Amino acid sequence: MSSNLDTWLLLAGFAGLAGFAAVLAGRAARWFVLAAGSFAALLWMYDAGPFVTYQHVHLLDRWNVAPAGTAVALAVLAVELVCVSVALARRVGVLAGFVRRRLGFVRALLVVAAALACAAKLRQPPLASAIEFLFVFAAHAATLGAVLLGVFELDEATLAAAGRRARAWLGSPDELEPSPGGLDRFAAKLALASVLVAALLAWFVYERHPHVPDEVPYILHARYFAAGELWLPAPPVPAAFDVDLMLIENGRWYSPVNPGWPLALALGVPFGAEWLVNPLLGGLAVLLAYAFFREVLPRFSARLATSLLACSPWFVFLNMSFMTHTWTLVCALVGALGVARARRTGASAWAWLSGAGVGMVATIRPLEGLVLAACLGLWAIGLGGARVKLASLVGLVLGTAFVAALVLPYNAALTGSAKLFPINHYVDTVYGPGKNDLGFGPDKGLDWGGLDPWPGHTPFQALVNAQFNAFAIGVELLGCACGSLVLVWLALARPLARMDRAWFGFVAAIVASNSLYWFAGGPDFGARYWYLAIVPLVALAVRGLVALAEDDAQRTRFLVAAFALTLGNVALFVPWRAVDKYVGYRGMVADVRELAHEKQFGRSLVLIQGQRHPDYASAAIENPLDLEADAPIYAWDKDAEVRAALLAHYSDRPIWVLAGPSRTGRGFEIVEGPLPPGTPPAK
Repeated sequence: MSSNLDTWLLLAGFAGLAGFAAVLAGRAARWFVLAAGSFAALLWMYDAGPFVTYQHVHLLDRWNVAPAGTAVALAVLAVELVCVSVALARRVGVLAGFVRRRLGFVRALLVVAAALACAAKLRQPPLASAIEFLFVFAAHAATLGAVLLGVFELDEATLAAAGRRARAWLGSPDELEPSPGGLDRFAAKLALASVLVAALLAWFVYERHPHVPDEVPYILHARYFAAGELWLPAPPVPAAFDVDLMLIENGRWYSPVNPGWPLALALGVPFGAEWLVNPLLGGLAVLLAYAFFREVLPRFSARLATSLLACSPWFVFLNMSFMTHTWTLVCALVGALGVARARRTGASAWAWLSGAGVGMVATIRPLEGLVLAACLGLWAIGLGGARVKLASLVGLVLGTAFVAALVLPYNAALTGSAKLFPINHYVDTVYGPGKNDLGFGPDKGLDWGGLDPWPGHTPFQALVNAQFNAFAIGVELLGCACGSLVLVWLALARPLARMDRAWFGFVAAIVASNSLYWFAGGPDFGARYWYLAIVPLVALAVRGLVALAEDDAQRTRFLVAAFALTLGNVALFVPWRAVDKYVGYRGMVADVRELAHEKQFGRSLVLIQGQRHPDYASAAIENPLDLEADAPIYAWDKDAEVRAALLAHYSDRPIWVLAGPSRTGRGFEIVEGPLPPGTPPAK
């Protein structure tokens, strides 16, 4: 836990859930209250925080840091495990009969094995890792058992009322065929809620400020694109303006990242609202996902899948950020919707639109564009669905090619070769040739400490990376107290329909393609390199939920269980994750803005003491594009030589000296200033 605020948030969320259950659930409330309490206790047990680490349950560490709180949390989890075990033991015959009818014992064991494999992240030493896997799996299983015991103790009146509300929100579960159609109030409400939640998080939690190193060049890139430039002039003292993923070459200073996302982000620049672009795109993604689900799923399942997507912490927190993934998802959904509509209507215009979406993905994240093009191409020619018309197939191919080819002149302008991507040129220049390429070998990787377990890249490391990502999805996909992938495993354990095989095939393609890359993606926003899998995963989760039910009453009970788990996500997981992880994430803070306003820095030179990241990166984003402008110029006080060069170049500006958060342990603090122009700081 990073602060006492986390504890109070969990207590408040638990109190709210307990009160809600007590009012609405009658006798079943005891199980829902126990499930909410154990979920809050498990979250409290995690060591996550605003660091570049995956969350873990370090039992001994928690005991040493907060023995009283740890004792309470363990007691709550133990009480739940005992109570649920006793209650289920009394119903073992009924439970065994249900498992035998709906899954079979072998498949049920495979589901249990898959859930156990994703319960925690592999780590050293092996014994501690094994204990963590078993501990978290037991907590997940007990909480799921408590929720299921609660829903099966609901009285008939409560169950009937829940069924009516579910039909009013989701439609009739008796519809078995897709019901294509336009957008409606359901989709509009979800999209609006998604925009508002992401915008509030971006304002209050993320502080409208980049936190991941990649986000700084994204914003700079967008700003000079908005100014009509392909690059900036080289800064006057290069070492003083050094930020990650910015390359100085031949008098030009530019970001080597692919241009598709900065072009979209640039739309917010004229309004000073880069922070609002992803929340708005998140709302658009909800609308597109709903339209696509309506093409391939019955309306009930389409609405349920869209609801799960909108409530997904993975989805919500990426919409809060400045990362590329929300725009990639929007473009991918345009591609998928276009193929589905082209198949149904025969109109080739939809295929051209689909191709434009796929091509745009290639300009943002080329590997994902390649995977999407291959999968949608196979879908379009009849694998997993009906074949589109020849004119539509031509439109899909040409639309993809025309948009994707836009990067070729861009590449040529920056690297001198249309075939050489700037990002590859940057990595080869800064880290060494071939280190960031796809494939296996001892030369792959950038040696990023604990995020890259071993030097080089091997098939075994690809499996380890896959486990990291599967664990992250199990946490982030639905924020469930029982692990987010349980419903997906249940869906895959049953006979797969044609569309189910298509969902699974796309997920497998995402996983397989990324296995060729040395880096799993790290803990920033979940398994972000697998992010396009979010749509098929929520669809499979719905399939797992719906396919298990044997009758209408049982289906309603399972829906109530899903609703209860989603409430736990909204009331406990999302607030906990927002405050525990993303406030001041990776040491990046936004208070330079407030200091500049409060102290009226004006036309000055502001020296930033500390590390390149997070200290200088936090301030660099406040620089104007023109480093000679009549505005504060923030420069990294790297060493005496750099400082002397800065004082000489900006000899007519007063000087402020700020200590960054890595030095203060808090935010930025003024060390000296304002000093007369040219005056060397004393510290």
